[in-house]
Amino acid sequence: MDLSPDALNALWLSAKIAVLALPAYLLGAVAIAYALQFGLKRAAWLDALVTVPLVFPPVVIGFALLWLLGRESPLGQALKAVGVNFVFTLSGLWLAALIAGLPLAVKTLQTALQTQPRVWHDIALTLGRSPRNVYLTMHLPIALPALFGGLLLALARGMGEVGMSLMLGGNIIGRTETLSLAIFNTVTTGDYAQAGLLSVMLGGFSLLLFAAVRFLQNRELSKHDVLHPS
Repeated sequence: MDLSPDALNALWLSAKIAVLALPAYLLGAVAIAYALQFGLKRAAWLDALVTVPLVFPPVVIGFALLWLLGRESPLGQALKAVGVNFVFTLSGLWLAALIAGLPLAVKTLQTALQTQPRVWHDIALTLGRSPRNVYLTMHLPIALPALFGGLLLALARGMGEVGMSLMLGGNIIGRTETLSLAIFNTVTTGDYAQAGLLSVMLGGFSLLLFAAVRFLQNRELSKHDVLHPS
């Protein structure tokens, strides 16, 4: 069975969002993990903010974003004045994928940083290096497998996002219908064959990402054994 034109468009849209979201996952994870681990003395509020999307219903977050960024809200009107619109647009789908996936990238990298001996950081500081320099040249290279694994987890989560994408994107077929929303729509209309094919594609992509994450986790465990020999 072939994919319908609408399904192909949804597949292409999801791929475009993934490509656009990946650099944001990378930059966001590196910056926020640094702030949580080394940059802020009291980062509990930031840690809570990053964790919220992991435990809060996505549809509720999507509704809150729609209310906050809607055309009638003060922020929405201010953004519209400078040509930015997150409601029923590709930008909104990108934002939904970013909020859904970024916490996984941040938490994975943060956990890897916490396993590194703190004494390394303190010694580097006594040698006159700045905290940011130590992070970028010592801590981050050691944690690269964890960072890559977190990026893959974030990508999988962002690709499968439904609740926030539905609220911000509006689920407009041919315009803001992502692959996960296309599965929802085809099931709703009773086209189970098309829904099954799309589900296999999305599930297969997620399994590939999972296999890659497992490979990176094994590398990280091997590196941890070297850093912390029994």
